[in-house]
Amino acid sequence: MYQLALFGAGRIGKVHASTVAKHPQCRLSAVVDVNAEAAQALATQYGARVARAEEVFADKTIDGILICSATNTHADLIEAGARAGKVIFCEKPIDLGLERIQTCLNVVAEHKAKLFVGFNRRFDRNFRQLKESLAAGEIGKPELLIITSRDPGPPPISYIQVSGGLYKDMMIHDLDMITWLMDEMPIAISAHGSCMVDPEIGQAGDVDTATVTLEFASGALGIITNSRRTSYGYDQRIEVHGDNGMLQAGNILENTVVKSNPDGVKGAKPVYFFLERYMDSYAKELEAFMSIFDGAEPEVDGSAGERSLRLAEAALESLRTGVKVRL
Repeated sequence: MYQLALFGAGRIGKVHASTVAKHPQCRLSAVVDVNAEAAQALATQYGARVARAEEVFADKTIDGILICSATNTHADLIEAGARAGKVIFCEKPIDLGLERIQTCLNVVAEHKAKLFVGFNRRFDRNFRQLKESLAAGEIGKPELLIITSRDPGPPPISYIQVSGGLYKDMMIHDLDMITWLMDEMPIAISAHGSCMVDPEIGQAGDVDTATVTLEFASGALGIITNSRRTSYGYDQRIEVHGDNGMLQAGNILENTVVKSNPDGVKGAKPVYFFLERYMDSYAKELEAFMSIFDGAEPEVDGSAGERSLRLAEAALESLRTGVKVRL
C-alpha cells in the first residue's frame, strides 16, 4: 500500500482524493493546504492527517505526492518532491512560464525523479479508443483534425486573472490532445479570439471565444474551437478525417433515451461539466500514475507539460500580432 500526500484541498484536489480512496494500491496519508479548514475537512473525510509541506517532504513513509494546489506553487513543489525522492503527480500546467518549466524539469532530471503531468483527457475511454484506431491506420493518413471544447459557463473573474487565460488554462488540454493524437508537433499556429460571453473577461485581458489552426509537416491541419459558454451542457468532441474515412468521439449525454414522434426527434443534453464528464478518466489517470511504482515510466511526462505551454504561448503571440507563428 503506497502512501500519498495531496497538495490542494480545492475542487480538483477533492477529485483526486476521491480516486485515491477507491484505488486498492494507495492511501491518502496527508493533506496540505493554506486553507486549514478545507485541509482538515478533506483529511477527515478520507482518514488522512493535515500536514505542512516540509513535513511531507521529510516523511520517508510518504511515497508519492499529488500536486493540485494553485498553479504558482506547482514548480516549487515539483522540485521539492524531486529532491525528496517522491514520485510526483502534478495537475497542468507545470507553470505559466516556459523558462520556469525548463528550470523545474532540469531539477527533475538531475534527481532522476518521476513526474506525471495531469492531462486527464488522454484517459477518456472514447478519446483513447479514437487514438488507438487512428494509430492503427483505420482511416488511413489523417488530414484534418477538429477538437471542440466548450464550457457551460465562465469561471469567476478572480480565477481568470490568475489562471493564465483561456489559452493556458482551458485550451492547453486541447493542445495536448492534438499533438498526442497526431503524434507530431505542428510547424505553425494561427489564433483568433474575442469576448462574446462576458465583457469583464476582456477587461481582465483575456478572451472567452477562441479558435486556433495548426499546420503539420505532414500537410494535415488541426482546428481547435473553445468557448466559455454553452446553453446545452459540456461540449467535448473530436473528429479526425483521413484519406480512408473518419473517426469521431462525441459527447457523453445525460441519458441515452431518444423520443421520436410526429413533432421530431429529441434526445438528452450533454452532461453538465467536467466532474460528470471526466470522473472515469481521472480514475484511469491514477491507475497510470500508480504504475510508476511498479517500474513503468510516466505515460504523460514533463515534456508534455512543456510542449503544451509552448503551443499556448505561440497561440497568444499569434493572437497579439495577428500573424501566423512558425514553430
